Amino acid sequence: MTFPIARLVLLSFGIAAVAAPAAAADGKAIYDKTCVACHASGVANAPKLGDKAAWAPRAATGKAALLASVVKGKGAMPPKAGTTLGDDDLTAAIDYMLAAAK
Repeated sequence: MTFPIARLVLLSFGIAAVAAPAAAADGKAIYDKTCVACHASGVANAPKLGDKAAWAPRAATGKAALLASVVKGKGAMPPKAGTTLGDDDLTAAIDYMLAAAK
């Protein structure tokens, strides 16, 4: 009787492992659609994708602070980068940009 439960638990870990790369792909897709216009070239002092020096102080504030900045808007960036994206999608884009700066 415990075998089916153990199997379900193991399967759920497998599903979680498969879901993680999908989230990273979503972050890239969101970046490519929404963020690239400013973050590829550094328009209006937007930190460029992959610029470790520019992203380090931002990363140090933590993901919650970065998300709050994106939601509220910062400098020339409008709230939610001018989109209707939810927090999960915005966080996926933030994760993608932070990973590119490591």
